Amino acid sequence: MSIDWDRRHCARKGHITYAPDEPALREKLRASTAVGPVWRCLRCGDFVPGEPHGSGPADRAPLVPRGKALRDLFILRFLAVERLLRGLLILVAAWAVWKFSNSQDAVRRLFEEDLTALKPFADHFHYDLDHSPVVETIRKTFDYKKSTLRTVAGLMVAYALIEIVEGFGLWWAKRWAEYLTVVATAAFLPLEVYELTEKVSYFKIGTLALNALAVLYILLAKRLFGLRGGARAFEAERRSASLMEVEAAAGEIPSGHSYAPGAGAVEKEPLPVRRRPAASGHDPR
Repeated sequence: MSIDWDRRHCARKGHITYAPDEPALREKLRASTAVGPVWRCLRCGDFVPGEPHGSGPADRAPLVPRGKALRDLFILRFLAVERLLRGLLILVAAWAVWKFSNSQDAVRRLFEEDLTALKPFADHFHYDLDHSPVVETIRKTFDYKKSTLRTVAGLMVAYALIEIVEGFGLWWAKRWAEYLTVVATAAFLPLEVYELTEKVSYFKIGTLALNALAVLYILLAKRLFGLRGGARAFEAERRSASLMEVEAAAGEIPSGHSYAPGAGAVEKEPLPVRRRPAASGHDPR
């Protein structure tokens, strides 16, 4: 059973209607009923009672994500949430490192006291705390200079801010955020591969796979760095979407045909066209 993402999105966010200035298109997007005029939603195609949300030339109609574009937006927002959560976690870790740098000696004493208290319990289970890899790693951190720890905290804050900026930009589908995400994520891929050579874990494999897929998806779907026609093809597709939506919903484009509004325009898959119901007292939906 396939999911109608267009209607599902309209159910959550509401319909979007538009009255074009062109009389022929206006009449095909509008219908009269016993309860008043209804207008066709530019996203899901259903008729909606009441006045349209906007009006003007057909080529100025709002760019309404639908179908593939709506699924792309969903993927971008999933990546945005992941980036925001990661950024917040890194900020918390940076704060912890900063606090540790200011109370390194006190933390060392507290750790050694707790370790002494746990030693009889560990000896009971024949576990050597003094030579434990975890304990040795923690003890090494106590030998770091305060300046080194503060530098690490500063770098972590900078990285967290990049992740947060990426998250907000991707949520609003900004093209600069797509470039930033690709560059920043790709820059850390070699480090993630190196970490896998040191120690393999399912978490590291999953993180590497997610980041690699995110880079490939954004590169290809958003036509970055000249791929698939580059920015010109992306802008042509984006600018033609408004008139494409209005004409397709109004039945101006015959089924099976693509729309090319001018030079540089790209072909798009034909959108479903519904016939306008006859004016009557019945609900046209």
